[in-house]
Amino acid sequence: MNTIKLLLLISFGILFGNCNKKQPINRYDVISRNNPIITQIDSLSSLSVGNGEFAFTVDATGLQSFQEKYKTGVPLGTQSQWGWHSYPNPNNYQHDETLRDYDFGRGKSEPYSVQFNEPGRQQAAANWFRVNPHRLHLGIIGFDGLQPEKIQDINQELDLWNGHISSEFTVDGEKVNVSTTCHPTLDLVSAEVKSKAKLPIIIKFPYPSGGHCDDACDWTKDDLHSSKIIDQKEGYALIERKLDNTTYYVAVQFNGADLTQNGENSFLITPTDEVYSIQTGFYAEKPAEVKLTHNEITKASENHWNSFWSNGGIVDFADCKDPRAKELERRVVLSQYLLAIQCAGSYPPQETGLTYNSWFGKYHLEMIWWHQAQFALWGREELLSKTLKWYHEAAPIAREIAQRQQFDGLRWMKMTDPSGTEAPSKVGSFLIWQQPHLIYLAELVYRNNPSDEFIKEYYDLIQETAKFMYSFATYDELESRFILKGVIPAQETLRASETINPPFELSYWYYAMSVAQKWRERMGEKRNLAWDEMMDKLSPLTANEDGLYLASEDAVDTYKDIRYTSDHMAVLGAYGILPKAPIVREDYMHNTFDWIYDNWNWGKTWGWDYPMTAMNAVRLGEPEKAINALLMEKRTNTYLINGHNYQDGRLRCYLPGNGGLLTTVALMCAGWDGNKIANPGFPKDGNWNVRWEGLNPMP
Repeated sequence: MNTIKLLLLISFGILFGNCNKKQPINRYDVISRNNPIITQIDSLSSLSVGNGEFAFTVDATGLQSFQEKYKTGVPLGTQSQWGWHSYPNPNNYQHDETLRDYDFGRGKSEPYSVQFNEPGRQQAAANWFRVNPHRLHLGIIGFDGLQPEKIQDINQELDLWNGHISSEFTVDGEKVNVSTTCHPTLDLVSAEVKSKAKLPIIIKFPYPSGGHCDDACDWTKDDLHSSKIIDQKEGYALIERKLDNTTYYVAVQFNGADLTQNGENSFLITPTDEVYSIQTGFYAEKPAEVKLTHNEITKASENHWNSFWSNGGIVDFADCKDPRAKELERRVVLSQYLLAIQCAGSYPPQETGLTYNSWFGKYHLEMIWWHQAQFALWGREELLSKTLKWYHEAAPIAREIAQRQQFDGLRWMKMTDPSGTEAPSKVGSFLIWQQPHLIYLAELVYRNNPSDEFIKEYYDLIQETAKFMYSFATYDELESRFILKGVIPAQETLRASETINPPFELSYWYYAMSVAQKWRERMGEKRNLAWDEMMDKLSPLTANEDGLYLASEDAVDTYKDIRYTSDHMAVLGAYGILPKAPIVREDYMHNTFDWIYDNWNWGKTWGWDYPMTAMNAVRLGEPEKAINALLMEKRTNTYLINGHNYQDGRLRCYLPGNGGLLTTVALMCAGWDGNKIANPGFPKDGNWNVRWEGLNPMP
């Protein structure tokens, strides 16, 4: 072969190879084209910066200038993982006083921590433990005295790729530019202002409201808390905050400005230059002075977010022809950002993250899967691992709960706080679907990075979690089967006293016990034969004569009574969230999906119900219906301009919906164990050319 012909063949091979080689996704383009841009004051359009442990939410000024106007929208929160407070307990209420005995036919009395309808000490004790502790709003930072009607020409953008907010507006004809950013590892927010207007900034601190669902601010109780400068020097002040038995510290650096105390719990930053900045750090313990400029904090933020977006999963919808693809991409990108700043901390997230308080700022362990399973599926399992460590801290209380009810192992609480204390609830204390989450989530982390060290770290927790699950299941000798009873299922419209064998919980029991057995084998232990017997004899899901699965075995009127066709269609989670178990029939599940898709009371659902429906559709081979479910035009499936999943006037943001969306999209792209179809969640009609990188399959 002569040299010219050889060179031609080599050139052709290079060209041919390049034509067929999959080009990497331009991640910067995908992220930056979804930057939220705000051009007017809207209480539902607030934006946040944060790092998973701390978040700071701002209005159109780039600060928290209009706290009252935004309080019934997406509030202007300053919240952390560590910032909690309890009111005094002069009556010395004890948690044991919140217990009431129940008999669910297991041959014993079981005490549960509940709310009481009857007035008296038990009701008062339950109310106290439900409210306390509550999460703190750490402080408002905004332009002093500025009124919404005074600002015009708003142009605000959240730069997702770099993690900071640029806000531009005019006041009395003077242009104002504000740059807002958060340090990636410190609970520290920085803002730089450029303006001839020299607008003063106020830092003010509220007393906690103790409200069930609000911005956690009570501005009428100045006499119940104090804010004192305990160290001050040029350009720096350290403020000690005292609220009853709670103390925390606020360190303020300021450049081109002066700081003075102008109220019992407020401080004024008066600019002396046209360019001035304020760096505000929040600390649980008295800190050493931190000297960081706005530019240094901004650079640290940029390095962090550039790395975040350059690694892990990415999905590019640019080549899709379906007009809905653009909106789906926007939701996916913004959800990644929101969950990283709101739900990637040392403790499980609350449903409204670090934006404002819901359920007094406490978190719900049944929701941790919805918030955080996506981290592992999107290749960011280290963020999930950070939170899972809390289970070690909460294990002693989980053991106490199981022991007082005469079960084995660890029974994980539902509504709680960093201490692990179980909040009294007429519903939550009877839930069990939070129980297997630790097993599922730990397995996701292990699948991404198998190691003996990780097995050893979580082996005991997983085995003790499974011990409770085995002891909770009741053996029905008459029918030679194990049943689940005395439970309020994920579909919370059912009652504990009459519910038997809810379908999602049955399937989750099977899956989690099978994983617990795998962990025994990985540890070099023998399988637990009693657990194998339970899985073999676990009740199958109950269907009616039409081959439709019932909400529970006793719910014979499932398809006639609105109580059973509202709230969460949890039955679909049995084959969607979970892989198919032997106790599930695919034909019955398909029948059930079709009925729910066509007939469910969609006006009475929650944000994660749409992803759950879509996951079920994907596994059943219904990609078009999966897309339809994921983008259904319903109030609780609304995603605001900032990416938050709006529910109603109470829950203006609801992060389990965002997490469910990301989990579903991972399933739609990467599939699940044993799946052979590329992009199984997208129709093969030429309209969904979805490209992705870095995603992991579901079990």
